[in-house]
Formats: sequence, C-alpha cells, structure tokens
Amino acid sequence: MCTALAGAVIGSVGAPLITAVATGMHVSLDAAQWTLTVTLFSGAIAGPVLGRLGSGPYRRVTILATLALVMAGGLLTVLPLPFAALLIGRGLQGLAVAVGALLMSVARTHLPPERSASTIAALSVATTVGIGVGYPVISLLDQLAGLRAAYGLGLLLSAVALAIAWRTLPVEAPGDPPRIDIAGALLLAVGALGILLVIAEPSIWATTWLAGGIVAGAVAVLAVWAFIEQRVTMPLVNLRLLGHGPVLRANLAILVAGTGLYLLFSLFTRYVQTPTGAHYGFSLSGVAAGAALIPFSLLGFLAGKAVPRLIARITEGWTYILSIMIAGASALLFTVGNQSLILVLAAIALLGFAVGGVFAVMPRLVLVGVPQEKRPACSRSIRSPAASE
Repeated sequence: MCTALAGAVIGSVGAPLITAVATGMHVSLDAAQWTLTVTLFSGAIAGPVLGRLGSGPYRRVTILATLALVMAGGLLTVLPLPFAALLIGRGLQGLAVAVGALLMSVARTHLPPERSASTIAALSVATTVGIGVGYPVISLLDQLAGLRAAYGLGLLLSAVALAIAWRTLPVEAPGDPPRIDIAGALLLAVGALGILLVIAEPSIWATTWLAGGIVAGAVAVLAVWAFIEQRVTMPLVNLRLLGHGPVLRANLAILVAGTGLYLLFSLFTRYVQTPTGAHYGFSLSGVAAGAALIPFSLLGFLAGKAVPRLIARITEGWTYILSIMIAGASALLFTVGNQSLILVLAAIALLGFAVGGVFAVMPRLVLVGVPQEKRPACSRSIRSPAASE
C-alpha cells in the first residue's frame, strides 16, 4: 500500500507544476504540459510490458528494477538539467503508475482470497488518495523552495518505495522465464504516441496534411500491431480475450468513465484557480487549490473501503453504475452551484467518491468476464507466463 501510494503521488507530481515549469524553464505551457502527459503515456505503455515481466518468478525483481528506474527518473527531475532531461525523467517516473498492477498481482497470489479482494480494491483507490495528498504538498514545496525541491519529493518517495518493496515483497517460487512481445510493445508505443500528438498539440492542425499524415500513420501502425498480436504465441495484449462480450463491455465502460472523470477533475481544479477577473472562479492559490482536493482524497478512500461490501450486496455492475451516478450528481451540483465555493468543494468531494468507487470496482468488473483459466492464479506461486492475462 505504501509503495502504491508513493507511485500515485509520483505520477501526480507534474500536474501542479506545469505553470512553474513553463515560467522557470522558459518553455511554452503546451510544452510544459508534456511533463504530465509523458508520465501517463509511459505508464500506460509500460503496464502490459511489466505485466509480462512480472509474471511468476520475476515479479519481485521486476517491481524492484522498475522502482529503481523511477528513482533514476526522479534524479533527472531534480538536477539542474535542460528541459529534455526533465521530460526523460518524468517519462521514467511514469513507470510508477504501472507498478500498481503488479502490486495487485502480489496481493492476489500471496494473500487469502478474502484479504486479497479488499487489498486489491484499496490498491486501486491509492491513485485517488495519492492525488489528494500530493497536490497540496507539492504546491507548497514549489511555493516555499522552488521547482526542483518540489520534484525532489518524487525522488524521495521513489527511494522510500524502493526500500519498502525491497524489505517486504515476497520471493517468488522458481519457474519459467517470461516471454516479451518486444515488437508489439514498440508498435503500440509508436501508434499511441501518434494519436496522442495530434490531441495534445493543437498547433499541428495548422498544417492539415501533417496532422492527417500523423493520424493515418498512427492508425496504420496500430492496425499492424493488432494483426501481429493475434498471431504471436505470447501477445503483449490478448486481443482475442478483449473480444469477449463482458470483457469488451467492461473495458469500454472503464474507458468512458475514466475519460469523463478525468475531465471533471481537471475542470474543477482549474476552475477554483481561475482569477475572479474572468467573472468566474475563486482565484485560489496552488496550495489552496491542492488543499481543496483533500475531501476528494478522503471520500475516494471511503469509497474504496465501501466497494467490497457494495459488490457483495448489489454486484459489480450495479456498483459501477452507482459510482457513475454519483459522478453525475457531482457534475450537476457544480453546474447549479459554481458561484459558491462551498458547493464547488462539495462537488469535488462527491467526485472523489465516484472516482474511488470506479477505480475500486475496475479489477472485479474486468475479471467477471475473464474465463477462469485466463485469470491470475491465487495459489502461492504462478508458474505460467499466461497468468498475466
């Protein structure tokens, strides 16, 4: 849990510091935004790769090596190096986001079933809690000691996470080494990056042929990736399994919910910081805006604790629907009460409960549709690389 929380805070370090990076390193806001985007991107691509590497006997080694790379990335963000080095460091720190899935695998393998379910739900909610903790602390450090000191928190947390993991993670039973679909990983990274570029860099659309070429190239690369993934023995992502109705519906539900929740979160945090001269917003400082997320974090944690009981009473699907309805109530409350700071803070808190609920139910929602033989083993050891499905 400590390692997961540290990873969540490290992943969120970039968000409160975007403006500070732009002004302190003399780059545009669009460029500074990549200090957050590249972190999330590397975490997304690294997820399935680490899932393969971390299956069976190499799980502990994979987690430790990943955290060491995260620590190296933190060092790059702290040293007075050019902006490019900062981006590389933030990319390495994004690996901390992907470690969460491996920690869930540890819980599923080494804890009794009744404890593993609640632990996995708590690990899922760690992201929500980490944001609520990280934002105000990072903003305060930036205000008091500057940009590099704020990034230093990420370096410190990665060192703590590595130490905790080194001392506490169990040694896995011997087994066959995992097989990694390197070509699949590279194609997925290139294709996803192409799509991300045309979304994150609006200036590209000033040259229509360039934007169109990037989109066409990215789609072609992803098509080749999908073709290859269905024909290799050990694919990076099992697309055939994704074709199962329940699994496909669960992934689509999570994609839509994640997009909507992130947009609401971004809207709320930017709104409270908007200068009143714009005729809306509350001109909160970075520290105050970060503190406004504490209720978000607390209710997210409570949602994570409540989800296992809700699932036992009303099933995974209805728990997901209830979380989405709470998110809708949060958006409605913000719509009608955006002139009142108290009501906006209440909307942020409600959103935290919704995010915590969705994140906590995610693993169960997917596993409901996964055939039993494709699930990670709950025994003391996982001897097959296919367990990372």
